Amino acid sequence: MSAEAEPPTRLPLFLTDSDVETLSDLPSAIAVIRAAYRTGVDDKRNPGRIFANGGREWMRVMPSAPPTGQLFGAKSINGSFADGLRVSYLISLFDKDTAELVALVDGNRVTGLRTAATTAVGTEAITPRRPLQVGVIGSGFEAQSHTSALSLVASFASVRVFSPTPANRLAFAERFTSGLGVPVAAVDSAEAAARGADLVLCAARSRDESPTIEADWVADTATVVSIGSTTPAQRELPADLIARAGVVVADGVDEVVHGSGDMIAARAAGIDVDRLTVSLNSVLLGDITVDVDRGIRIYKSTGCGLQDIVVAEALVNLARERGVGIQLPAGIVTTRK
Repeated sequence: MSAEAEPPTRLPLFLTDSDVETLSDLPSAIAVIRAAYRTGVDDKRNPGRIFANGGREWMRVMPSAPPTGQLFGAKSINGSFADGLRVSYLISLFDKDTAELVALVDGNRVTGLRTAATTAVGTEAITPRRPLQVGVIGSGFEAQSHTSALSLVASFASVRVFSPTPANRLAFAERFTSGLGVPVAAVDSAEAAARGADLVLCAARSRDESPTIEADWVADTATVVSIGSTTPAQRELPADLIARAGVVVADGVDEVVHGSGDMIAARAAGIDVDRLTVSLNSVLLGDITVDVDRGIRIYKSTGCGLQDIVVAEALVNLARERGVGIQLPAGIVTTRK
């Protein structure tokens, strides 16, 4: 506490979930994610996740001070098992020069937006520049948002989609046939979606946390995108597929290698995941070159605060331009130490 408390010079903005929905724009999100990962990303600025676990209630905090932009802050994921599982997401943003609270953002939709945008940036870096046969495992929100994002950075020749629910995969096929302007077929197995595909998108975890594809379904020169195994208990890719990979590109190496169930299982199977895994940052900076025409290339994501903060800042800037959001009636003081 300090007696030299200063009131805010500008009142903070609050963006609701509906505000974020109105403002969300995949091309803009992809652009700010690409810019952030083309700048040096280090553990001091992005220290990883902090967990507080009370058994019934829990909190995960993902802080970041990005090298780009004017804001820094954190996303908190707040859960309670008191009545089933209920979860809320809050992003707090502060000015780098004054430490003033600039905005509070409902992080519900930001999470999906930044994940799809980062996947697009990562996939673009390891995928051939030619029309691709695409296989999609899953038909829900993640599968849809990622298919939309990937279509902005890669050329699709055709798409095959599998979901366990026939009506859902048919609806997906109908929507994206119209939206992408290429043939999108609903198929009756994950194997039918993945076999022979140039790009395989895994966007649906199995109910028993077993892998959703098998290694021998994947072509020797395919790109595989895995975004559904973000905790040690979750599985999406089999260990023998990771063993076949020439490279695994991770949005955050430490969290992917030590926090994803797929990589933990691969290590237990004797696979040298540390040798295989490189950072998206190093690929975009040109420190590591990936041959996009040879070998299996895997993009693996667990998400990080950097992605949340740069996308949330872009949303706040756009909100101020358009007059969207709620200006809060009060802010918090800053103090001189």
